[in-house]
Amino acid sequence: MSAVRRTPRTPATPRRAAVLATGAAVAALVLSACGSGGTSGGGNNTNFVTSSGGISTVAKDDRHDAPELTGKDLDGKPLNTADYKGKVLVINVWGSWCPPCRAEAKYFAKVAKESDAEDVQFLGIDTRDPQTGQAIAFEKDYGIPYPSFYDPSGKLLLRFEKGTLNPQGIPNTLVIDRDGKIAARSLKALNETSLHKLIDPVIAEK
Repeated sequence: MSAVRRTPRTPATPRRAAVLATGAAVAALVLSACGSGGTSGGGNNTNFVTSSGGISTVAKDDRHDAPELTGKDLDGKPLNTADYKGKVLVINVWGSWCPPCRAEAKYFAKVAKESDAEDVQFLGIDTRDPQTGQAIAFEKDYGIPYPSFYDPSGKLLLRFEKGTLNPQGIPNTLVIDRDGKIAARSLKALNETSLHKLIDPVIAEK
């Protein structure tokens, strides 16, 4: 009986190994980012207190300033959070590739329209979409009435203090009070009830 010859395995070249490692890292990032919406992000003394519903809030006297965000929207027009000074800002981090983002989008569209008369401005940060076309289609499909920063590399997310957002968990939502300070956040997808729970107490502040 002749022995079965085994084809020797070709050792991975440094370039091929790097490609494989990058692919694995991207896959892990997508899985962690687009599942439950993320549960980490604490630390760095951001003074958040998390309720049983997953909504984190900061007492008014303990809040930190939110960074000013500047960039362009999905149509290439300039967008700056400073233009909404004195309003309650609701900033939702999303991506068209993310199922939880699609699940919550209709609620954000509805509540944004209802809150327009209360000096509330919703803004989005679209991240990890390699082109704007898919993001524009997403906003059209769900009737999103407010602009979004186009932030494919996540640079704007890094402007926030560590522990404020979880860049590896999308969607995230932050509420910034009328004084420009971070008042509340959610690190998971929201429905209409939980979105009101997040924003209504800040809207009610005088």
